[in-house]
Amino acid sequence: MPLFEYECKDCKTRFEQLVYNSSTEVVCRRCGSANLSQLISTFAVTGSSEKAAAEPGPCGACGAAQRGMCGVE
Repeated sequence: MPLFEYECKDCKTRFEQLVYNSSTEVVCRRCGSANLSQLISTFAVTGSSEKAAAEPGPCGACGAAQRGMCGVE
């Protein structure tokens, strides 16, 4: 189920809505209007890993241990 962000064109309220399928009717939570704009949302990803990101190899193009191993000269 994707989470979409909307802005009501009538009262300018912004809200998020889980959309179950294409027939889900979305209306403004404040005024009940269906006159909405779907916004482009940003999201953050957090987490941790014991593995560090690969450092660039000797030529800086990849993580190969020696120059020429990745095929980039």
